[in-house]
Amino acid sequence: MITSHTGTSGAEGKLPVATGSAEHLSTRKRILDIALELFTTQGYDKTSMREIAARMGFSKPAIYYHFASKEDILMALHLRLHEFGRNAVSTVQRDEASPRVWMALLDRLIDQILELHDLFVLQERNQAALAHLHRERHISEQDLLEDWFSLALANQEIPLDDRVRMTCAFKAVMGVMDLVDDVFSEVPSAALAALLREAVNDLMAPSLDPK
Repeated sequence: MITSHTGTSGAEGKLPVATGSAEHLSTRKRILDIALELFTTQGYDKTSMREIAARMGFSKPAIYYHFASKEDILMALHLRLHEFGRNAVSTVQRDEASPRVWMALLDRLIDQILELHDLFVLQERNQAALAHLHRERHISEQDLLEDWFSLALANQEIPLDDRVRMTCAFKAVMGVMDLVDDVFSEVPSAALAALLREAVNDLMAPSLDPK
């Protein structure tokens, strides 16, 4: 049952909205978007809850209605990245990860990497802060995703040369993700996506040719 809270928890002069309501979820999203911008541009440690509240037009206590702490905001942003892997693999069975299926999977990963660019930059620029967020839920989800890729690539029904190319192509995509902020920050997203797809196609071409 959804209940609303009393006290000063919304914007200045406004009553708080019901937890789980569309307005509440919209406000949480705005807080996360603003926090993402601030954490990325000036760093997690140098951003205060008061500053996030001011950008929202809230009092500082109002933020705590939506998030218990700044750490919880960072965790919520980081958990957005978990959708990155899950969404990409949700339509693929591990035992069906043939080279052509793998290419389609990598294509979706490339789109999602560019879509979530700011979150990857956040992760790269705030590694020390994120190191403290290795809670049980986070670790188990990450391990599950890594296990999916490892088991798919270990499928011995796929020829070894194909599996090696699939691994290299996957590592190429993930490697660009890690370097987006440091090396490719000036490259437009569309251009980077096109070049990455070209590189992946070159790696996978021998496995895609009719045999």
